[in-house]
Amino acid sequence: MRKLSAGKLVIASHNQGKVREIRALLAPFGIEPVSAGELGLPEPEETGTTFRENALLKAHASAKGTNLPALADDSGLEVLALGGRPGVYTADWAERQWFEGEKGRDWYMAMGKVEGLLAEQGPDVDRSARFVCTLAIAWPDGEEAVFEGIVDGDLTWPPRGDLGFGYDPMFVAKGYDRTFAEIDPAEKHQVSHRADAFAKLVAGAF
Repeated sequence: MRKLSAGKLVIASHNQGKVREIRALLAPFGIEPVSAGELGLPEPEETGTTFRENALLKAHASAKGTNLPALADDSGLEVLALGGRPGVYTADWAERQWFEGEKGRDWYMAMGKVEGLLAEQGPDVDRSARFVCTLAIAWPDGEEAVFEGIVDGDLTWPPRGDLGFGYDPMFVAKGYDRTFAEIDPAEKHQVSHRADAFAKLVAGAF
């Protein structure tokens, strides 16, 4: 596959938590990451039904909009007892109508929805879950590459920690007794689903 060279790379995201993590992962490679949000690019509608489809949709939109290579992440939480939900709708579960018609994301509401659905199944419900991350690179000429990472774990309640984002405060990775929101971000970067996908990207694209 085509290799990424030093220079500007668009991170096709408006999610500042994701942008921070991807910047940190790219730091050793001479890449100059700039986010779609910083460039004022519109957020494309995520109409895909898989992480792969949505990641490619976002990467191609940013590559075409800037004439630069673009890296997109589509990731989410899959809960075994909920049939893999919320999955590709992970962010949608956090969507909330605020005052005067404004929308925003309320991750504690989203975590509460997951916990409420688990609680309906009783105290012995299987609490295993996994985070999935699909990274897609797109070039302005249409070439693309995709890499997937996974981290398995279990869900805990109530949420703990304030170092992560999204569903991190309720997710405990296998081998840990702390949530993703309780461990140092540098440590999380070594074991997360995004780190797994990024290791595969590095092997293929650098």
